[in-house]
Amino acid sequence: MKYCILMGSPRKNGNTSQLLQPFLEEIGRTKDAYDLFWLYDKHIRPCIACRSCQKDWTVFGCPLDDDAQEIFDKIYACDVILLATPIYSWYCTPPMKAILDRLVYGMNKYYGDEKGPSLWAGKKLAVIATCGYRPENGADLFEEGIKRYCRHSQLKFAGMLAERDPGYRSVFMSDDKDARSRAFARKLMEREA
Repeated sequence: MKYCILMGSPRKNGNTSQLLQPFLEEIGRTKDAYDLFWLYDKHIRPCIACRSCQKDWTVFGCPLDDDAQEIFDKIYACDVILLATPIYSWYCTPPMKAILDRLVYGMNKYYGDEKGPSLWAGKKLAVIATCGYRPENGADLFEEGIKRYCRHSQLKFAGMLAERDPGYRSVFMSDDKDARSRAFARKLMEREA
């Protein structure tokens, strides 16, 4: 299997990165490959809804000159998309939102003069999230938004692992969180087998 991981955290050693690490170690035990994009290191402009991407149903087709095409290419070639993001104000970070907006147009050719195909139909999408509230109150809105995004895009939602940061003066990572991250990876791999 081939994974494309979009990391939406601005902090390379932050909570989301720490939670992702055991997941990566677990999939690294297999022959499964992955591409990892640190979205804060990429230049991703927001979608301007110009609909230029709707003219050719075989390509991404976005006229904006930034790093979105590179991400599109890797997602187009992968089997599983993993969104890893901290939750800010009950949703993902700005670069994650920007790439999700660009992909929903560039991958789904629904918005032109005629309705076209979804270029990523059937791919699986999963989420790893960290938040300051209990996940059922901190990451629930993002999860619901992503479920709708998947239905709209004909993607298969493969689940979410969300973990709470108890506060700035505490240690985020624990043996339990490590174990849940590894179990989430194994569960995702089992679904792929």
